[in-house]
Amino acid sequence: MATVSHDEALANARRLLNGQPGAALAQARAILEAVPGSAAAHRLAAHALRALGREEEAQAASLAAVGATIHDAAMVGAALALAEDRLPDAEAALRQRLREDATDVAAIRMLAEVAGRIGRYADAEKLLVRALELAPGFGAARANLATVQYKQNRFADAAETLDAVLEGDPDNPAHANLKAAALGRIGGYDEALALYEQLTARFPDHAKLWMSYGHMLKTVGRQDDSIAAYRHAIETEPGLGEIWWSLANLKTIRFDAADRTAMEDALLAAEPAGAARDDDRLHLHFALGKAYDDAGEAGHAFRHYAAGNAIRAGQLGYDAADTRALVDTTIRTCTADFFAAREGQGDPAPDPIFILGMPRAGSTLIEQILSCHSAIEGTMELPDIPALALGLGREAKEDGRRWVEALADAPSEKLADMGAAFLRGTAVQRKTGKPFYIDKLPNNWLYVPLIRLILPNAKIVDARRDPLDCCFSNFRQHFAKGQAFSYSLADMGAYYRDYVRLMAHIDAVQPGRVHRVIHEALLDDPEAEVRALLGFLDLRFEEACLAFHANARAVRTASSEQVRRPINRDGVGQWQRYDAWLGPLKDALGPVLAAYPAVPAHI
Repeated sequence: MATVSHDEALANARRLLNGQPGAALAQARAILEAVPGSAAAHRLAAHALRALGREEEAQAASLAAVGATIHDAAMVGAALALAEDRLPDAEAALRQRLREDATDVAAIRMLAEVAGRIGRYADAEKLLVRALELAPGFGAARANLATVQYKQNRFADAAETLDAVLEGDPDNPAHANLKAAALGRIGGYDEALALYEQLTARFPDHAKLWMSYGHMLKTVGRQDDSIAAYRHAIETEPGLGEIWWSLANLKTIRFDAADRTAMEDALLAAEPAGAARDDDRLHLHFALGKAYDDAGEAGHAFRHYAAGNAIRAGQLGYDAADTRALVDTTIRTCTADFFAAREGQGDPAPDPIFILGMPRAGSTLIEQILSCHSAIEGTMELPDIPALALGLGREAKEDGRRWVEALADAPSEKLADMGAAFLRGTAVQRKTGKPFYIDKLPNNWLYVPLIRLILPNAKIVDARRDPLDCCFSNFRQHFAKGQAFSYSLADMGAYYRDYVRLMAHIDAVQPGRVHRVIHEALLDDPEAEVRALLGFLDLRFEEACLAFHANARAVRTASSEQVRRPINRDGVGQWQRYDAWLGPLKDALGPVLAAYPAVPAHI
């Protein structure tokens, strides 16, 4: 069939759809006999079949249209724009296609990918759900849906969706890996480990799979097995920087000269490729910083830490002024009168215990201690509070960053609904019948006013550590995600200062509502500090809390191996041998540094 007659036949079939779906179907099939690769004809057949009530056949036709997309110049152009990250071009082309045919499931899926890349996950999910309504057998769209659910922290939903994905594609290690990761996020460690064991047996040369297996082994405290998994991954792909950093991030191993040479070689190999290898380079720099630190070569170590931080800072584009402005707004808005006017609102459940503060300030140690108590369950760093805050800002002010303004306008019922939403959303993390459970996301310090209003009977514990030890520990740490402030000494000092400033304000307007644990005091006199902490929580003292290192519970943070050792002072004063390079940090900390552990009158 010539191009002109093909187009004319398509136009005629579209006209027949209105009132004569049987004839339209016959025309579509005639086109496909002549041009089997016509995606438009497959879509027309799907329309006609739906009009005839033959839904199962319509879904098959929609799926056939997806396969035929490779012959569609416009869709190939949109796919190329996506591959080259020209998102505006891809979006314009895809929206034009969907104006022409709103049921083009390939275009719907690709538009969902555009939405996902710019963080509009809710929009991406709606599009993917629509694509799957039209073509339930569209495995790629279902896999995308699982990824979108995972990125929205809906790990149970992602695991369930991945069950269906794996039924249709059981040999795909990426899908199985994501399912294991999702299971790990909801405490399904045994199932996740079993899945990893199957996967690594089937794909012994898949380095990233072995790395993920190592992460899960680390989480459950199987350190020797974790090291073996990481080492296997390195043998398979020695240039993958994230594996070297994963090994370094155990904190308890020491790299030798052969390791340093291997990492330096990998770094040299990654340098010429530019931005395409930035992730490998930054991970290798952080791992080499640890390696030279182990060797006592502070100058070389700092050079690598600084290089890794510079790469990551360039990727994230953090602006300390944004945090300062948020803290200013919070202090200005959340006064004593503000809290008094909302007394008794929110959800009254006392179950959550929030441990917050700076990362690397001892929050994991506090959680490990408390999780040994018969009434308290440890979970992990939960993303729910920031998600609730940003969602409130988007809903009420069309900007997640304006959540404080939105909180000020929120009616009583909204506060109660948000508290209940937190309890529902985190219920999947609770595996025991203990009455209290912990959320130890450090960055929740930014959201203390929200916590106080939506969960007024929840307890809040502020973990605080010496500013130089804490901030330099962050500077040496590459985080899997978030913590954008931590990749610059000056930004880190400003962040710590803003944290102290906001918490001092909370102490003034909500006295007694936050219990502060000074890390060094906990190291000096653990029993006294634990007794005081449990007193704040209205719980009796239990000796088991002092034997926290014997607790076999899973721990997901960078301190997972450190909290499996008795109280020690190994981390105290580690900044001192790097003192010559810490001027920007000290300047940014200002009066907070000299006053610690007290708080200066003017911050």
